[in-house]
Amino acid sequence: MKKLIYLITIVSILGGFVACDMEAPTQSTMDESVIFSTYALAEPSVMGIHQSFGETNSYRGRYIPYYGINTDIEWINNMPLTGSGISDDGKYSLTGYDARPTNTQMNTLNNAWAKFYEGIERANMIIRGLRTYGNTDNNPAMAQLLGETLTLRAVIYLDLIKGWGDVPARFEPISTETLYLPRADRDVIYKQILADLEEAEKLVAWPNATAVTSTTERVSKAFVKGLQARVALYAAGYSQRKDGIRRSNDPDLSVEKMYTLAKNATVDVINSETVTLGSFEDNFRLLCQDDVRAGKESLWEIPFSDGRGRVLYTFGILHRAVDQYTAQAKGGANGPVPNLFYDYDVDDIRRDITCIPYEWSNSNPAKQELRSLRSWCFGKLRYEWMNRRVTSTNDDGINWQYMRLADVYLMAAEAINELEGPAAAAPYLKPILDRALPAAKVSAYMTKATASKDAFFKAIVEQRAFEFAGESLRKADLIRWNLLKVKMDEAKAKMTDLANRQGAYADLPEKLYFKTAEDGETLIIYGLNHGDTDEAGAALGYDGNQTWIGTDRLTPELINSLYQKNPDENQYWPIWQTFIDSSNGQLSND
Repeated sequence: MKKLIYLITIVSILGGFVACDMEAPTQSTMDESVIFSTYALAEPSVMGIHQSFGETNSYRGRYIPYYGINTDIEWINNMPLTGSGISDDGKYSLTGYDARPTNTQMNTLNNAWAKFYEGIERANMIIRGLRTYGNTDNNPAMAQLLGETLTLRAVIYLDLIKGWGDVPARFEPISTETLYLPRADRDVIYKQILADLEEAEKLVAWPNATAVTSTTERVSKAFVKGLQARVALYAAGYSQRKDGIRRSNDPDLSVEKMYTLAKNATVDVINSETVTLGSFEDNFRLLCQDDVRAGKESLWEIPFSDGRGRVLYTFGILHRAVDQYTAQAKGGANGPVPNLFYDYDVDDIRRDITCIPYEWSNSNPAKQELRSLRSWCFGKLRYEWMNRRVTSTNDDGINWQYMRLADVYLMAAEAINELEGPAAAAPYLKPILDRALPAAKVSAYMTKATASKDAFFKAIVEQRAFEFAGESLRKADLIRWNLLKVKMDEAKAKMTDLANRQGAYADLPEKLYFKTAEDGETLIIYGLNHGDTDEAGAALGYDGNQTWIGTDRLTPELINSLYQKNPDENQYWPIWQTFIDSSNGQLSND
């Protein structure tokens, strides 16, 4: 049972301290000197930041479902096409690089933008209070809270930059003079949160070193260092700015400095041996089982109570009806692009966990039934892997895994390759391959990858796709590599080849052949592997078959909907009109 979320109920004790009114300086109903000198009051204040994460239109129902989709490996399913493209000014515009300030999913006062700044204001007040009254130099428990708050604020700012580019920078509680702020250069924010994380990693404990860090719902030193690396790689990378797509011109954010920071931080985490790589599947099973014990692959998760959060709802395998596994008929909102399954090596164990061609039927009990080529499900999150039964119609309670150890290994490999070359970087890529592929294929892949610095970088780009599909990391990766449109165009070309069964997909059969296993629910499928044939499939005598591949199954119109406008020119969402209108002229989308 997840416990952290219950601390949030105590937040109401603090009254106006956690008020979310952003129109005036916040007033405390309980003196800050009492709150931040008393651990039992200060800790629930920190949990109030998590409350901002879980609000209906914050991470829960807007940012997690829509940020990071579409990419070259992921897209939103069931796009409503018209003769001229997407007929939508809501979620499909958000994911298709055509969001407008009046977007129907986002243009409300209680949306992600507002909730992110609500969380930042709460963090700013906590940081001020703990620095003033928390005796953090002599009280490790209060120091942990300060480090945790600095880290949570960094998380929010990083996600603001990912979503909107340059955003207002608030690092002190709101005053009358700072009520309205313009956008700030993202480099200013990057430098501040990197400084904050440098401080935080000295304040928080390693996983399982204290009771607080025994859970992945709380910030540990391993996560802080992992986040340092992520921020550093983003800060050193490419992004769309007013004068075009480029790296930062700030010497403090140079590739050499930032990649060195990323290298040192990630190697520290790996060498600490406080977290470990298990099997690829086990990580996601544990996530579905609400197992938040620290020390495994998960470094930090955005916590949701059992009746909150739309993680499985959005990224899980679709269940059409209330059935033996769930009372929530959801899942399948986002999925892998159709070619991704076929791009994995046939022996890569990540393939059949990540890409699922079936859904659960509209019956109770349900059984697995084929979906369509255009509408795969992600399989990392499954109702059938849960220990509890979801009863809410809208929320599933699965945490959002914000960072796991595999990311740390691959960030280390990328940074070290850039600084020292592939031979030095290889030991950090190989463990990810070792758990995914047979030894002989790992050896062959590593030989090819270590042939040159460029070959190794291309291997990193490929392996981050195979490892993290459905985890909303890809879009930001492609942006920082300056590969967003390049890779999305490659995906469109691959889907075209797949629909026509040509090129790399010429050895696939037209149909899939299937039957239900003796357990009455598992679908046995032939025809998904390269080299399978329709002749062999027909000879199996299975119960059914279905035309799977064709230009009528994966149409040119659908393929072209991967993006509606040039993604390189629309890397960020606009600030929503309601916030522009209430900014006293300080905010715009110019």
